[in-house]
Amino acid sequence: MLETSGRLLALLSLLQARRDWPGGLLADRLGVSPRTVRRDVDRLRELGYPVNATKGPDGGYRLDAGAELPPLLFDDEQAVAVAVALRTGAIPGAEEGALRALATIRQVMPARLRARLDALEVTTVRRRAGRDEAAVDPDALLALGSACQAREVVRFDYEGGTMAAIGEGDRAFRPPRRVEPHHLVVSDGRWYLVSFDLDRDDWRLFRVDRMTLRSGTGPRFTRREVPGGDVAGFVASRFTGPPSPAQGAAVFHARAADIVPWVGAQGLCEPLPDVDGAPRCRVVLGSWSWGGLACRFGAFDVPFEVTGPPELVDAVQQLAGRYAAAAPGGA
Repeated sequence: MLETSGRLLALLSLLQARRDWPGGLLADRLGVSPRTVRRDVDRLRELGYPVNATKGPDGGYRLDAGAELPPLLFDDEQAVAVAVALRTGAIPGAEEGALRALATIRQVMPARLRARLDALEVTTVRRRAGRDEAAVDPDALLALGSACQAREVVRFDYEGGTMAAIGEGDRAFRPPRRVEPHHLVVSDGRWYLVSFDLDRDDWRLFRVDRMTLRSGTGPRFTRREVPGGDVAGFVASRFTGPPSPAQGAAVFHARAADIVPWVGAQGLCEPLPDVDGAPRCRVVLGSWSWGGLACRFGAFDVPFEVTGPPELVDAVQQLAGRYAAAAPGGA
């Protein structure tokens, strides 16, 4: 039989796993008498857990949301921070555990926090490694999440882009941005707001850490469909740009590990079997023109053979002739 402290944790875990528990079933699962279950429930209540009795033939118990968070969990700020982290930063392979932990925290949250968390709809888009993280005010995230859900126009001052060229005196007279917020996106430590800019009549992506929200929200709006119909796809296209019109492949005489860091977000590098002990890898790149693509392959400064398409083969040959003619004494 479990000791009292271990039994309390086991009881709490069971109460969090399903909505209603008959008292007799809880006693069987814990290996104790119904009277002991009643005493343990009273101990949980003393600790701040809102365990309510349910009616029925056998009677039972339910863990409900309370007016305050149980004191041995988190305060309001910590609870929101942990919930947001679980929603946006689950470790690959541990997604199920993160979702269960999020459900546990949400279940005992006060209604005021639970409503704000539910309004925070987030899409995660993975980008390449090495991005620096940017601190964001949690209140700003919750305010934007609520505006997205309520479909209310938001106004904010934005530092970035052309704003960097405007002096402090001019900035005071710059009107705030007015947007229809659509979705919050987190990508490698940075938060973004996908929105329709009313003054520019176009979709925009704003970094939340550069936004200073104005007080209050504007009128409600009818949500527009994001270009392409997919938030993640739209954001990814803004990060990487449109597909390159010229794309080709080549076999490099080098280790894939040495080439991968320089391929870029739209490129591809995969290892190939060694030949006579010499490493090889296949590289796929894109560029704005076939000549530009030929230059990209040459910039790696390793021997390579083009595998296609024919346009890239022609461009490499033309570039080779152009370089040969440019060299001193060249034809």
